[in-house]
This record gives sequence, structure tokens and C-alpha cells, in this order.
Amino acid sequence: MNVVLVHPEIPPNTGNIGRLCCAVGATLHLVKPLGFSIDDRNLKRAGLDYWKKLRVLEWPDLEAYLSAVDHGKIVLTSSKRGDVYHRIHFEPGDHILFGPETTGLSQDMFLRFPNRIARIPIDLSKVRSLNLSTAAGIVVYEALKQIGALPALDT
Repeated sequence: MNVVLVHPEIPPNTGNIGRLCCAVGATLHLVKPLGFSIDDRNLKRAGLDYWKKLRVLEWPDLEAYLSAVDHGKIVLTSSKRGDVYHRIHFEPGDHILFGPETTGLSQDMFLRFPNRIARIPIDLSKVRSLNLSTAAGIVVYEALKQIGALPALDT
């Protein structure tokens, strides 16, 4: 599983998502420009010591990332459009894309990849969106559940 943050802006969110990826064996892709330095102490604090164990791939821009991946594996996320996340058919090796915290993914992305857009239902009259790391956790665990790849419980 691959979690892709397109132009993330808030270091603690990226750190938390890095920790999530480490916990489930997912690869974290960071698409530049980033709103912070990868050495940011807030990023490291949120990711704790797990950051060293995480597989992170950095991309210079969105086009470089898109030219390197199978477009059939791309799943976009949105707070305003798409199908409810648990109705999306996830497959091993999928790339789940999350946009910047303040704007989400661009309209161009939704036009380019209109068939696999995951949305978490929320009451938009009360909030604009969920926190990025919360949304990532919800969608990633659903994807892992569907493909039978949830981490084993330690007993």
C-alpha cells in the first residue's frame, strides 16, 4: 500500500501519517513542494523514532510522481466528491492520494482520474473536512481490510 501526500503543509500531519505508514507497512510518498523541511522538528516529533524505519519516497513534483506510477492504481480522496470510501475497490499496491490540508487535490486531478475517488462522509454544515491524518487513517485501514493485509494482532 502507498500513501501519497501531494504538497503537504503541516509537519505534524505528515509525521502522524508517517507513523501510520510504519505501523502498517505502507510506503509514504511526499510530492514537493512541501510546506516545511523534511528535517522539521515538529515532523520528527509527530513521527517519533518511527521515521527512521519508514520507507519514504520524495518526488520533485506531481508530474514526476504521475509519470512513475501505474495510473490504474491511483485512488484520489476528497471531502466533497466521489464514492463513500468503503465502496471503493482497493487492490494491493494502490496509491491513495491526499491533497494539501488547505485546498485538497486540484480539480485537474479529479478530471484526470474520475473513476476512483474516495470520500469520507461528514456533516459539511459543521466542518469543511477531517484532519488529514485522521482521514488517512480511516481510508488506509479500510484499504488494508479489503485486501486482507491488516497487521496481525500481538497477543
